[in-house]
This record gives sequence, C-alpha cells and structure tokens, in this order.
Amino acid sequence: MPIRFCSPRFLVFVFLISAIPIAYIISEERAVPTTHVFHYHSAGFFRECAKWDDQGRRFLVSFLEGGVGEIRVPDDYAPGPGAVVLKEVTLVKDFDLAGNSSLGIAVDRLRNRLLVVVADLLGNRYSGLAAYDLSSWKRLFLTRLSGPSDEKSFADDVAIDAGGNAYVTDAKASKIWKVGADGEFLSIIRNPLFTPKQWYKTLVALNGIVYHPDGYLIVIHTFSGNLFKIDLAKGYEVKLIEVVGGSLVFGDGLDLLSPTKLVVAGNPSGRLVESSDGWETASVVAKFKGPIHRLSTAATVKDGKVYLNHLVGMGYPKKTHALVEAVF
Repeated sequence: MPIRFCSPRFLVFVFLISAIPIAYIISEERAVPTTHVFHYHSAGFFRECAKWDDQGRRFLVSFLEGGVGEIRVPDDYAPGPGAVVLKEVTLVKDFDLAGNSSLGIAVDRLRNRLLVVVADLLGNRYSGLAAYDLSSWKRLFLTRLSGPSDEKSFADDVAIDAGGNAYVTDAKASKIWKVGADGEFLSIIRNPLFTPKQWYKTLVALNGIVYHPDGYLIVIHTFSGNLFKIDLAKGYEVKLIEVVGGSLVFGDGLDLLSPTKLVVAGNPSGRLVESSDGWETASVVAKFKGPIHRLSTAATVKDGKVYLNHLVGMGYPKKTHALVEAVF
C-alpha cells in the first residue's frame, strides 16, 4: 500500500518523531548543571572556539559567521544557578573576510595578540590566519594559506610555539601550515600517517592542536581518533601516540591542563588523557558528559579548571551560550 504523506496518521507520526529530540533538548536545558557553567548572551547561534585570556580576565570566542568577541568575567562573579547571564561584546568583524568563518583561536600573550583561523566553511575555497592586537584589536597581519586555485582545504585550529611561529591544521587535506611570527608563510607539514586507509575516516582530518613546552606539537585526527606527536627539533618527525583506555574518535579542540595532561573536546563532551613518557604513549583516564546537544568543540583552562566551549546557542532573539566546567 503506498504511503500517503499527507494522511493524518503520517503527520501524527512525523510530529511524534520530531517531538522526541525536542523534548530531550528541553529536558537537558531545564536540568540543573552538575558543574559550574558560564552562560552568556550572544547575537549568533554558533560559537566555534573559546579561550581564556587570564590577563584580560575574559573569554575570547570565535564566531562561525565570522568575527571575534569577548565575555568579561567580573572578579566576584560566581557561575551557577541564579547567576547573572554574561554578555558577549563583538571585538572583530572584518568586512574583507565576509563569507568566511572564524574558527580556532590562540592567545599569544607574550606578543599581546590573538591568532584567528579563517576559512570558507562550505566551499573550502579559502583558508587564512589573522593576528589581532589584544588591546587595540588592530589587525596585525592576514596570511593566505590557500585559495581557489589550490587543493581544497579547510583551516581549522592553531597553536603557537615558543618563537611565535603558528601551526594551522587542515581538516580537509590532512596537513599543517607553518606561519612565521610576523605572518610570513613558511612551509607545509605533510606525513602519510595523517591519512587513514579508510576513506570515511578522512572526512574530517587534522583538527585540534597544541604546542607542548618541551618543543613538540600534539595533534588530533577527528574521524580516526588518532593522536600525533610532531617533534619540531627533529625535522617535524611524526609519531602516532599509542592511546589506551578509550577512543578519541570525534575529538575536536585540545588544551593542556599540565605537561602530562591533555583535554580533548568533542562528543562525548570531554576526555582527559595522560602521559608519563613524554607523549610516546597515553591513556584516557576520565570522561565528562556535558550538554551533548550543544556540541562541545573546544577546551580552555581558567584558574586551573577546564571549561568546554559548545558550538550551539539556544533561545531567540538572544542566544544563550554555555562554557561548561568539565570535572574529571
């Protein structure tokens, strides 16, 4: 018997199916958080990355629609039920980059600047890295990493080494761009280990990246869950970190809680990874479950505590976003 898409029974079925996730989201939003949460109002639905700027006592956030904002946190502010909802203030909105997303960000306090990854989200026709003065918000440089005539690429996240060099991951073509401290394009890091054999694991490639104070990079490959160590002093030698105790599949943004502890954002909301041998091997030692429906995308450390940025804001016309403390 053919399906009658306008029949009352079919319409009731569609309503019931759609009501299940809506009811779940409403339930999750009404639930009392088990950890501290910084809620803030924003004009946009999507916030890709957040990093804590300790000197400025503020969270800096990137806009998926393009731009950067700040959420200032008063010294006497106590996050939790009944707390005042903080406010996002736009700091950067470059008209010459309209149509591109702002993605991973990194605070470079030594040079008083913020590095921002910029990319064409849908077409993968442009990737770049911008730097802004943390006081005046003047753009210091804009480095083009790829354009329409290059291979399709998607710049995603960035880390800064001790010399001010930046390393930007390509979530599309599985490579890393290196940009000098003054914005000059330097080189591209490629390695066969970055490309899994299974085609479906290449759909989202290199993503979160951090610089370790011992002189190497730690990078995650999202769809394979592989974690890599890249030694900058050994000609960009790449090693696959042997991880036990759990999977890192769908891992997104990274941050170091200490030289031996790494936080991995991405659903499920957060995972804590530890290493006792200089990140030759590592173990997933704890997991944190936050508001999964909001999609955890980045991690940052504030006053020794981990906070997870979530992509999706809820509400209208004001969108409420959540920076959720992850307790492991």
